[in-house]
Amino acid sequence: MKRFAKLVAVAAGLLSAAAAIAAPAPSAVAAPATADKLWRLDCGIVHVNMLNAFSDTRSYPGQSRDLVASCYLVKHGTSYLLWDTGLPLAVKNTPNDVAKPMSPTLRLSIVEQLATIGVKPGQVSLVGISHYHFDHIGQAASFAQARLLIGQGDYDSLKMGSNGADAKPLAPWFGGGAAVEGVSGDKDVFGDGSVTMIDLPGHTPGHHGLLINLAHTGPVLLSGDVAHFRENLDMGGVPGFNFNRADSLASMDRFRKLAASLKAVAIIQHDPRDVAKLPAFPAAAD
Repeated sequence: MKRFAKLVAVAAGLLSAAAAIAAPAPSAVAAPATADKLWRLDCGIVHVNMLNAFSDTRSYPGQSRDLVASCYLVKHGTSYLLWDTGLPLAVKNTPNDVAKPMSPTLRLSIVEQLATIGVKPGQVSLVGISHYHFDHIGQAASFAQARLLIGQGDYDSLKMGSNGADAKPLAPWFGGGAAVEGVSGDKDVFGDGSVTMIDLPGHTPGHHGLLINLAHTGPVLLSGDVAHFRENLDMGGVPGFNFNRADSLASMDRFRKLAASLKAVAIIQHDPRDVAKLPAFPAAAD
């Protein structure tokens, strides 16, 4: 009986040792890679003279508001990514026309602003576009040497000329032979987790936001046009010109929850209150 007990004890010990050998050693979770710097650029103002244009439930009767058209420059090592390209140069110094529901104007070009920090257009190797609306693609052609990243649904719409998409401001990539990539789902832009295009369809078929990890600031989440101002994001307000209402609401939900889980600095790109969370140009977040 004693011999049997000893055999059981030896067997148990062997099994325990085998399990310890088989089990992987615990390891620390690697911190996400980070981009070096993030600048916010002034890419115009849209005087919204009829705010109800942004509500299919007519929640803002008689109201008006100025929305900014913001763009962003990301430095990653020796590479630069330009996120959105703002209003076209044709509206530079245009006065507000109160007879129009929306009246856009531009003060400075992106090229003029980049010169302030010593960055030439040819140094921008990637242009990421949240979606194909005119206030996000207006100055893209100034960076025709760059590879264009745009959501696959928007790419298809631009190729076919459907869903109100106009490819003329993106002529270097749509017909001109410049490098372009249609992005399906989320995309790790640099392959190290530092910058990710976030799939947020609804405003347009292939609409995306952008997530940037910074060493000191932490995660910054750019909205594209998942919402145009805080109140619409908070209440689930959908503009009547969005492509798909259900997708719009689902993408707002994803944006809110992603920002909360990452404890990210969430920026609604058209809301001046949100854009002001980042340092004023030419200073940069890092």
